[in-house]
Amino acid sequence: MTAITPAQGAGTRLRRLELHDVRLFAEACLDVDPDAATVLTGPNGSGKTTVLEAVAYLGSQRSFRTTARDAMVRTGRERGIVRAQLERDARPLLVESEVRASGATRTLVNHRTVHGRAELADTVPVTVFTPGDLALVQGPPARRRELVDASLRLVDHRVAAELDAMDRVLRQRAALLRQAGGRLGADVASTLDVWDERLAAAGSVVADARRALLAEAGTLVDEAYAALASAPSGRRVVTMTYVPGWDGPLADALAKSRRDDVRRAASTVGPHRDEVVLCIDDREARVRASQGEQRSLALALRLGLHRLVTSRRGDPPLLLLDDVFSELDPDRSRAVVRHLPHGQALLTTATAIPGGIDVGTAVDVRDVGRRA
Repeated sequence: MTAITPAQGAGTRLRRLELHDVRLFAEACLDVDPDAATVLTGPNGSGKTTVLEAVAYLGSQRSFRTTARDAMVRTGRERGIVRAQLERDARPLLVESEVRASGATRTLVNHRTVHGRAELADTVPVTVFTPGDLALVQGPPARRRELVDASLRLVDHRVAAELDAMDRVLRQRAALLRQAGGRLGADVASTLDVWDERLAAAGSVVADARRALLAEAGTLVDEAYAALASAPSGRRVVTMTYVPGWDGPLADALAKSRRDDVRRAASTVGPHRDEVVLCIDDREARVRASQGEQRSLALALRLGLHRLVTSRRGDPPLLLLDDVFSELDPDRSRAVVRHLPHGQALLTTATAIPGGIDVGTAVDVRDVGRRA
């Protein structure tokens, strides 16, 4: 089993966020409290979630609202810009992302182009809570894999690099399989030999790291679930099991699936198809838990992994809470607050803020930008 190598405490703090032609904002500028919660208020549709989406994008190159990057660009514009002024170990840090309507993207850290997601995740570490988190339990395996991988990128630089490598190989392998047109010729086979060797190497590391992370986070997630759901203490309630889609060495599985992959023009085996099975009292949560149990479990997953990342890094990631408390009853809201490590946070709300959150600044989002 692969050991998880901790990233050292980065001490990263967001100071200012600027948006240009991002969704409904022509321009926006928000100063952020570096040590407490900055609360964004305003009516629905005023841009609260867009601000959080932009911050999360800097660290992940993905939107937590949609798979289409171009949706972030303001209608009628060719590109949007997200710019953040941060402080890392008392040194200034500038991160800028350009998102084009074509879907292309480019990110600079201190004016230097960054190509991999590993460095960005470490530069702008975030944990995102959204009302849509129920899909972590109810949704497809990809949602659960993405959650685990996001945490891995924050705590293990080596595995983060292997995740990037695996993603690149899967894209290249997919392109080759489409070009093959269902025929396994000599040229296709020799090129697949190269991609499969690289996929087996990176994929094996990723699979082992996912399994190790879930084992390490198990107690933290279980404790959070017990607090949120008022579950009995003293025994394990939640279990998380990593289920790979192959037996034996990955290289052998790729070799066995090759003809089928060529026929289907798709990579049918690998960590990109693995599952994380979540159970509550030995019942698979996705199909046998109530919606209340599923909601508590989704929150527990976020809380448990956030606490693990905080422990491993020595400093909590920036918390992004998008109107989470409006979905929770008062008891669950208080339980969430109790489990959040102290640190910087950005949260949106249409309701009262639960007690216990250290609020530094409250801002009406309609005052931070210009719409056109």
